[in-house]
Amino acid sequence: MTLQKKDFIEIEFTGKIKGGEVFDSNIKKDLEHLNPEAKPKPLVFSLGEGMFLKGIDDFLIGKEVGKYTIELSPDKAFGPRIPDFVQKVPIKIFHSQNLNPVPGALFNFDGRIAKVLSVSGGRVMVDFNNPLAGKDVIYEINILRKIDDMNEKVKSLIDFLFRREMNFKIENEKVIIEVEKNLVQFVEMFKEKFKDIIGLDLEVKAVDQKSQ
Repeated sequence: MTLQKKDFIEIEFTGKIKGGEVFDSNIKKDLEHLNPEAKPKPLVFSLGEGMFLKGIDDFLIGKEVGKYTIELSPDKAFGPRIPDFVQKVPIKIFHSQNLNPVPGALFNFDGRIAKVLSVSGGRVMVDFNNPLAGKDVIYEINILRKIDDMNEKVKSLIDFLFRREMNFKIENEKVIIEVEKNLVQFVEMFKEKFKDIIGLDLEVKAVDQKSQ
């Protein structure tokens, strides 16, 4: 059976810069090159819904469970390198936050990650490009299985959207998620996303933090 848009799948994968350097993986032997302490985690996502690289999605739709090698050009991976994203930042901005910019260091500027290229006098040259921008990449993908269990689908969608575990149950064609009171309005913003991807309505219930 071929895979279709919105199907949920579990994969093992390793991403490499063309030439051999591993930059991402959920396979133990490859992940150890990046961080010996990291523990591999299953990756479950819905095809064609922006939960993984679009180039990977486009390739896997219409394929079957199995192993694939996918080579992506920058426009289908992490985008082209944009010269205007290399900018000068006054060093006083770093010092005001008690930060010491040195070449190679990474800093978060309002959600944008920048790499320090050089420091000269009172100016710091930083690069806001994705570190993989402009690079051809290769993904080794092993599709382990297509997922039909709705609880697994909901769990993976919650993890993708909110980056945390949440208590939930499914009943009467509805996903009921329990969250702290201060998160109710935020989670409710994703009602259409749940309906579109998994075909279920979303109800959000406020609970005391202790019961989470």
